[in-house]
Amino acid sequence: MRFFNGWFNKRIGIDLGTSNTLIYLENKGIVLCEPSIIAMDVNTNLPIAVGLEAFDMLGRTPKGIRVSRPLKAGVVAEIRETTFMLETFLKRVYAKEGSLRNPEIIIAVPEGITSVERVAIQQIAEHLKASRVYLPSEPLCAGFGAEQPVTDSIGSMIVDIGGGTTEVAVVSLSGIVVSESIRVAGNDFDDAIKSHLKAQYSLEIGENSAEALKIRLSSHEEPYDQGNFVVVGLNSSSGVPRTLTISREEILLAISQPLKQVIQAIKRTLEKCPPELAADIFERGIILTGGGALLDGLEHLIISETQLPVVIANNPLSCVAIGAGKMFTDPQFQRVRELSLCA
Repeated sequence: MRFFNGWFNKRIGIDLGTSNTLIYLENKGIVLCEPSIIAMDVNTNLPIAVGLEAFDMLGRTPKGIRVSRPLKAGVVAEIRETTFMLETFLKRVYAKEGSLRNPEIIIAVPEGITSVERVAIQQIAEHLKASRVYLPSEPLCAGFGAEQPVTDSIGSMIVDIGGGTTEVAVVSLSGIVVSESIRVAGNDFDDAIKSHLKAQYSLEIGENSAEALKIRLSSHEEPYDQGNFVVVGLNSSSGVPRTLTISREEILLAISQPLKQVIQAIKRTLEKCPPELAADIFERGIILTGGGALLDGLEHLIISETQLPVVIANNPLSCVAIGAGKMFTDPQFQRVRELSLCA
């Protein structure tokens, strides 16, 4: 019986992101990473596709099907749709790993989350019949997942650039000393690319195409000086499909405004940092996590603006989910976990 109890009561860490949802299962690691997207039947108001299946439907659906992201700027915008989505993701995990009975669930949340937004996430977890729900902050989880000494009396500066929010925090002794959470991140980079192409070339592209350009910008497979990308869209004047060749430098220029806001958030956090911890950051550098950490040129931009070393975490996309999972398995994180327990 002990064997079965240990199996059925496994614990789950979740990075419920605006762009992607990652699930970490105790003793298994990351077992799911899919887009945070759901397709709904407008007539029945029931889900017909979730995750990768729904992502492939973006911009391609007939009347009667609505495809959307139920999370906006890092928080729940549609409780019912988010519940459907997360429930489906967990069913996929259970199908691979076996059923779980009343699991304990950790869901990382933005540092700037409001009490109303926190209650919405708690309600979703309770609907999933979680025995306990913990809601620690994303930058703290990201620090754990990036293997930073966040439980020690050493200052670690974490910049987590997700899809909906950028979390900037200085962490020490298992807590956040100073922080700033801005609702500018990867999705804003996509929107900036779309706006630039429409304004400069009268070319309209969809969400998938904009994200694909950003991902190619994040790829280091092509040499920087040969980075010309072909994009297909719709001519907004004639309504006829057309192609456009755009340079890597022009895409960087297109996203310069949201990037500037990220840099400003980093600078404001540094200004609030206690001198002792500032010395640690000067020596150890700024740690980048999240999908935005892979953006080509970002590391050098932060270095030039702050004069501080910058380190991109290993597996930056997974840091938050890994850190959430570690809170269950590593004894030194027990206090942090208990402090984030929902009543």
